[in-house]
Amino acid sequence: MAQDSYLVGLIGSGIGRSLSPGLHQREADRHGVRYLYRLLDIDDLRLPAEDVRHLTRAARDCGFNGLNITHPCKQTVVPHLDELSAQAARLGAVNTVVLTPEGRAVGHNTDITGFTAAFTRGLPDAPRGHVVQLGAGGAGSAVAHALLDLGVARLTVVDTVTERASTLVKALNEDAGTERAEACLPEQLGTELPCADGLVNTTPVGTAAHPGTPLPVELLHDGLWIADIVYHPLETPLLLAGRTRRCRLLHGGGMLVHQAAGAFHHFTGLAPHTSHMLADFADLTAAPEAHT
Repeated sequence: MAQDSYLVGLIGSGIGRSLSPGLHQREADRHGVRYLYRLLDIDDLRLPAEDVRHLTRAARDCGFNGLNITHPCKQTVVPHLDELSAQAARLGAVNTVVLTPEGRAVGHNTDITGFTAAFTRGLPDAPRGHVVQLGAGGAGSAVAHALLDLGVARLTVVDTVTERASTLVKALNEDAGTERAEACLPEQLGTELPCADGLVNTTPVGTAAHPGTPLPVELLHDGLWIADIVYHPLETPLLLAGRTRRCRLLHGGGMLVHQAAGAFHHFTGLAPHTSHMLADFADLTAAPEAHT
């Protein structure tokens, strides 16, 4: 049963420009409930990602109803939770923590459904024979599982930490029951991309905190579709480079909205108005402060 008010937070690094507070609070207004959404930036607090347990414990003690978790804490928070949903356990990563009245911290993951919904809406007929994914972190795990669920025949995972890519690929193949995923070194991208149908960036490269592109743009070609989960800026340097090569593009806004809708439901039990939240996203990104 829904409450009259909620206290929610976001834990992550460099989250000062996050649109999550606006999306959640506007949706709460539509349901007529009070909703306070706080940013808990580990950079401002000078905490390493491994110390996320201190923030989750403090949030629970201070009466928070839930927490969103973002880069780089989606995997480091897992060992400090009391329970994981089946989806979170499958991914080994959490982006939503429900803090129950009984004092338990329950981890969920709405990234996989968020990406799936955004991809289905934005690139419904995109070819899925061979896709290259950059990044094997918490968000990368969710997106990789979503891509296989969406029917990608061959998924090549690239990460600057080789062991992380190999670990994700092993989990993907065990989950899918087939050898559809493979790891690849960054220096092998020149061989992999020319024959790929799609490219997905799940790294933070392209944000203000991590400027630039996650790979040499010379490797892009006009038969490629490109999805970037970064949403600030909405058109990342990678997407800009893809636009000049007439690639089909998908920005990170859709994934943000759909995962936020799922998190809102976990926190409140209320059914989110996703179409209105998509309109909220467009409004929030059009605001002058969104570009400063």
